[in-house]
Amino acid sequence: MARATKADAQRQRVLSASAEIFSKRGYRATSMNEIAAAVGLSKPTLYHYFRSKEEILVRLYENVMDHTVSSAQAIAAAAPSPIDALRELITYRVRYTCENQALHKLFFEEEAELPAGLLHTVRQRRSEFENILKTAVARHLAATGITLPTTPTVYVNTCLGAANWVYKWYDPHGSEDPQSLGEHVAALILHPLLHPAPPLATDPT
Repeated sequence: MARATKADAQRQRVLSASAEIFSKRGYRATSMNEIAAAVGLSKPTLYHYFRSKEEILVRLYENVMDHTVSSAQAIAAAAPSPIDALRELITYRVRYTCENQALHKLFFEEEAELPAGLLHTVRQRRSEFENILKTAVARHLAATGITLPTTPTVYVNTCLGAANWVYKWYDPHGSEDPQSLGEHVAALILHPLLHPAPPLATDPT
């Protein structure tokens, strides 16, 4: 058991270092030698944990999607109402992205490097996550009678675009921590669901 735990910890060190290096240099420009050096391992020892650079990339993507979907499912199940679920889901998404900037830079910018089979799986898992938000939006609209000027799909994709993009500009040394930023982004995004705009006036002519 101790050996398994130590091996798992070493793999996590490799994954964390790889995400940082991939995000800075790009996946293709990074070598297994660089990854080994970053974690203080010989190259043969690194191959004991991961057989290839592609395997590392695959594991990083799988970890992000597994964490994202399982967390979203738990949040949605525990929320007392659909709007609370949406608030918590968006806050979580922003917080997790800010806390893992390098990982999400890799996740959003290196997708083309994935093997075809995993690319299909990632897109499926992404749809699972999006559907959790779409369901919450639809339930909120049904319960309140509020209407949106677009479909739940477009609304959710717009929300996620705003939440995901923080990996580009979030400053960990700035004035806001990931949790408070997530709450503020959620408040902005959810405004149309809480304070719908009045219908556009028709031209009397």
